[in-house]
Amino acid sequence: MSPLRAAFVTVPVVLGLLGTAAPAGATGSAAPRPDRPLTCRGQGVDPGALVRHRAETVIDAPLSVIWKLQTDVERWPAWQRPVTSVERLGHGPLRPGAAFRWTTPIPPNPATPATRLDITSTVRQIERRSCVRWTGPATGEGLLIHGVHVWTFTPVGGGVRVSTEETHTGAEVEANVPFATALLREGLEAWLRDLKTAAEARAPHYDTR
Repeated sequence: MSPLRAAFVTVPVVLGLLGTAAPAGATGSAAPRPDRPLTCRGQGVDPGALVRHRAETVIDAPLSVIWKLQTDVERWPAWQRPVTSVERLGHGPLRPGAAFRWTTPIPPNPATPATRLDITSTVRQIERRSCVRWTGPATGEGLLIHGVHVWTFTPVGGGVRVSTEETHTGAEVEANVPFATALLREGLEAWLRDLKTAAEARAPHYDTR
């Protein structure tokens, strides 16, 4: 196993964190829907990407709570265990062009030492309490992934349907598309699960100002 392949194998959750089998009840529908891509202001994921996944869940919490948790990126480490740090590369609310850098660890393995994955995400489109789309690279020890990630938020009976779709490109993920897709699915499901848990726990008293 090459060092690059080993690094790739050790990051099953990390790959889905670039903005993915889920426990029962974690999502309402996790099946990819290539004929109905998610969009934000008319823009979606990479149409030519071989690695892609879409998932969604219904969260029983106010939209304002869910939106604040998702877009207050500097507080992600408080409710997403895989995220170890987040740095805003600018000030003010998220807007087109706003960027943030965040990290997550990669554990040591027989081929590579412990390292971390550094992800720089740039917001491309955003509509308040409706959708957000960001893109950017993730780099690690011999690893480079380009991600495009779309989130949509839709009020429905019982709460808010949160949908997410992401694509990855890069030589390493494209070398084993089924495996890379499975890892992306695991990461997206974990993110949705953490967002649902955090939003439903904080809904009664979360400060949305």
